[in-house]
Amino acid sequence: MTAPTRTPAAAAEAPPRGLPPAVAWLLSVACGLAVANVYYSQPLLDLIARDYGIDPATIGLVGTLTQIGYALGLLLLVPLGDHVNRRTLITSQLGLSVLALTAVALAPSAPLMLAAMAAVGVLAVVAQVVVAYAASLAAPGDQGRVVGTVTSGIVVGILLARTVAGTIGGLAGWRAVYLTSAVATAAMALVVAVVVPPERRRTAGRIGYLRLVGSVFALFAQERVLRVRAVLALLTFTSVTVLLTPMVLPLAAPPFNLSHTEIGLFGLAGAAGALGAGYAGRQADRGRAERTAGLGLVAMLVGWLPAALLAHSVWWLVLAMVVIDYGLQSVHVANQHLLYQVRPEAQSRLTAGYMLLYSAGCAAGAILSTVVYDHGGWTAVCLLGAATSLAALGYWWAAARR
Repeated sequence: MTAPTRTPAAAAEAPPRGLPPAVAWLLSVACGLAVANVYYSQPLLDLIARDYGIDPATIGLVGTLTQIGYALGLLLLVPLGDHVNRRTLITSQLGLSVLALTAVALAPSAPLMLAAMAAVGVLAVVAQVVVAYAASLAAPGDQGRVVGTVTSGIVVGILLARTVAGTIGGLAGWRAVYLTSAVATAAMALVVAVVVPPERRRTAGRIGYLRLVGSVFALFAQERVLRVRAVLALLTFTSVTVLLTPMVLPLAAPPFNLSHTEIGLFGLAGAAGALGAGYAGRQADRGRAERTAGLGLVAMLVGWLPAALLAHSVWWLVLAMVVIDYGLQSVHVANQHLLYQVRPEAQSRLTAGYMLLYSAGCAAGAILSTVVYDHGGWTAVCLLGAATSLAALGYWWAAARR
């Protein structure tokens, strides 16, 4: 007796058997390229200010507008992943990112450059759409590994953006950084369109756009998992931003007197901590996501001890960056794994809500750390970071007991 022949329509509806490791790593690179666009400007601000004749006190608008754009993108674009075909959404956002990056590079005036920077921030949230899409394509029992792999690209992109931008900017000018990224993003859009498998057909009813965006906030009221994980994101990313934002100040001052290029190389140390993402994903697939998050929070707290020893050697800071970032990625991947188990039909909106508090944590850490450094120096910064990490660990412990 012969097996029934599958029709083309049935084959199209059949879910993929999982996401091949090579494709997961490709999506990881796509995430890294997208998120790096938000952070390229950090070591280039002096060059941009000189080019346009902008006052040094005003040039900080570049980073501010980019981050505001990113927050708007989280709320306005990421939820669309639950409404439209995600592969199409990803390739469209990457294509529009090429236009925005090119506009930054060719902007003849400061207002046009700032507007284009804001657009770059809005479109960089494609990384979060990619993470949710990869999770939906993963085979049962393999979601943690896939999320860990893709998330590691985001971490590496954030940490290496400063190094890449400083190197290219020093050789060919700041505009070359954004032109290079535009070319790389265009190539990635083509590769994603050709290589990434199609999405499973979703049968859930479509809802209006405004209702879709509003449901992000409704999910906070409905899902305790989202509330707990988002608060942990707020606290952990506040802590890590407290480390990364002011560290240039003691490193550039005596007795170290490091250049911006040398300081940018510290991102390589943090990138080593991205290995925590892969390990956390594998542990989550074995049912140990909560335990993994707890161990990651302990690592983040312990990492502030070597950070406080910076005055004795820069190698203590290198060690601190590896340990803290390793812990951060363990928590981040475990959080996302637990979120994606709750409402498969709302993965993109859960991601948007979670990342909104992540962004708030980054903003809070940047503001608090610079104020604290101005009043108490690096020791006070380390105390602030340790206190934030301790608060995150305490909150996790209380939530886990419930």
